[in-house]
Amino acid sequence: MGNWYYILFVRKDGELSKVVLRPHQMRAVEKVVARSRDPEKRRGLIWHTQGAGKTYTMVTVAKHLLEDPRFGNPTVLMIVDRNELQQQLFQNLDAVGFGRVHVARSKRHLRDLLRNDTRGLIVSMIHKFDRADADLNTRINIFVLVDEAHRSTGGDLGNYLMGALPNATFVGFTGTPIDKTSHGKGTFKVFGGGDPGGYLDKYSIKESIEDGTTVPLHYQMAPNDLIVDREAMEKEFWAVAELEGVAEVDELNRVLDRAVTLKNMLKNRERVDRIARFVADHFRRYVDPMGYKAFLVAVDREACCRFKEALDRHLPPEWSRVVISRGHNDPPHLKRYHLSDDEEAAVRKAFRKPDGLPKILIVTEKLLTGYDAPILYCMYLDKPMRDHVLLQAIARVNRPYEDGEGRHKKSGLIVDFVGIFDNLERALAFDSQDVEGVVEGLDVLQQHCEELMAQARQEYLPIAGNTIDDKALEAILLHFRDRDRREEFYRFFREVQETYEILSPSPALRPFLEDYRRLVEMYRLLRSNYEPHVSVDKSFLRKTAEIVQKHTATCAVREPKETYEIGPAALLALVYEERPDTVKVFNLLCELHRLVESRGHEQPHLIPIGERAEAVRRAFEERQITSQQALAELEALAQTLREAEEQRRKSALSPQAFVVAWWARVQKGMSPEEAERLAASVEPVFNQYPHWAVSKSQERGLRKRLYKNLIQVGVQDVVAWADEMLALLRRTAR
Repeated sequence: MGNWYYILFVRKDGELSKVVLRPHQMRAVEKVVARSRDPEKRRGLIWHTQGAGKTYTMVTVAKHLLEDPRFGNPTVLMIVDRNELQQQLFQNLDAVGFGRVHVARSKRHLRDLLRNDTRGLIVSMIHKFDRADADLNTRINIFVLVDEAHRSTGGDLGNYLMGALPNATFVGFTGTPIDKTSHGKGTFKVFGGGDPGGYLDKYSIKESIEDGTTVPLHYQMAPNDLIVDREAMEKEFWAVAELEGVAEVDELNRVLDRAVTLKNMLKNRERVDRIARFVADHFRRYVDPMGYKAFLVAVDREACCRFKEALDRHLPPEWSRVVISRGHNDPPHLKRYHLSDDEEAAVRKAFRKPDGLPKILIVTEKLLTGYDAPILYCMYLDKPMRDHVLLQAIARVNRPYEDGEGRHKKSGLIVDFVGIFDNLERALAFDSQDVEGVVEGLDVLQQHCEELMAQARQEYLPIAGNTIDDKALEAILLHFRDRDRREEFYRFFREVQETYEILSPSPALRPFLEDYRRLVEMYRLLRSNYEPHVSVDKSFLRKTAEIVQKHTATCAVREPKETYEIGPAALLALVYEERPDTVKVFNLLCELHRLVESRGHEQPHLIPIGERAEAVRRAFEERQITSQQALAELEALAQTLREAEEQRRKSALSPQAFVVAWWARVQKGMSPEEAERLAASVEPVFNQYPHWAVSKSQERGLRKRLYKNLIQVGVQDVVAWADEMLALLRRTAR
């Protein structure tokens, strides 16, 4: 199977994006295709946890089955739910690479498609098989891909589906593990009976977190006075047998509609206002500073409207939007928040943008499945949920996110107002190994933070002592001279930083603040001196960046200022400062790097000097030279730089020609006069071929002229000289 099978182009809310399948998706595709060729096994169950790209896996399987000639022009039937059918992926399957797609419009239309032996892709919802005739199509090369198999094939509908297509191959896909109820056992029996453990392929929550496909989740219990009455929850939620193994939000809503006392408590206006005040404060302190967004999940549509009104009293109104389903007979207070299809699409799209509005979406059913917004970090949960519905909902915040603006999402957060996470085992009726690591309390992260800071106090902070003076600077730079040791510290710091970002602000962090500032300073010092080409400030997450702005030090010598004049004299002055040699070495390296970065484009002769300085840095880092030797070489470079500056001021050559003259003199041993003549002779040649660096034909013409000029000044090996000259000019032209 070629790699191109694993690349999809899909459209989300009007934007085209490229999707490259991950290894676990490729593995599942190959297993399903192999199963489809096995006449002895016509069932299979795929569990790929929420956020692992299950839908893209299904689409790729369908694409392969239809295009592989070994399957003899088959029919692929995809069973999806209403929410998925409304997604743009399924509305634009032709853009993914399918030919004609048949979307079943009604029960009659579906039966006609199957009776008439339609080939290609058919997309349908399971309810269109209600009371379908037996043996609608008995062909063998029919492949049925059932999404959310744990709920799609339950009851009579699954029997009608399989009776209509008795010889088809059925593969179920699910984003949640199969529960321990009788319903879940039935799913295993239908799809997974022939495979060890019941799954043809499994990609668990734990695996997806380890791979970075999803991020871990933490929960935080709301203050006790905001959590709904536990007795009402016990009586009208936990004790309701119908809710065991609940798989659909619609099913959950029907049960909650009968929980009159509980719903009234949840929607009490005074409680709603207190929660809204808490959410506004929490969002401003913990979520917005990181640049992320949030969902507020209310018990029903009316509660959504009440939360919107309350939130608007505590946050700017444009920060939040309500996204609910529309009802024809809705009262005015609900209709006020109706969105047209285009308006909802615009809101969904804007919410995905890190700097766009809204920042908070208030929902109860819509967007809790099938909507991916990696920028979503926090879910304020005020709706009782359990089992599949709970897993699907909280998975909205498990997508990783990273950008160049200091956002690096490493976890998601759920704030619980209904007490679901008081007893997680009760809320999730699955085998413990299947939900291992799905969500942990924020107190676990707090404990981990304390352990990390204890490690820092033992392993890293003693290196510098209590103050960052010259002695401490030298100790830090020498201790982390080894690259592997530095990388180990960088990994440790990133873990500490991510923990701090989630927990801050918190009184529990107070004992560690000064130590954390010292770690930040140590990290910044090392990155800016050993890796000056890396923008160290961009590696800080937002809350840590605030610390850096208040307490900064980049190069060991001084914080660069725009008004500070960099040049040969300033560099030589650093050589003679009364400071440790190691500190002087890194100060010189840092200033040379700044000089090349700021002036290299206008004065390209600086590029080779900068390259030589980097070679000194590497040699020192690899212990090939001592601090004294490195200092001597850098002093010589500063002298060379001063001489080059003097020659440049006297020269009438262009910057590019001066690079050639300086190279010929310093690298090739020419006299100043010979080097000047050579540079003057090649300058018009380069002007004649301005695009030589990107055009092969221009480079050939340029080389012919260069060879002649080099021969005229007495060069013997003209090819080697031309190669070196062009390589140098390519580097300085970047």
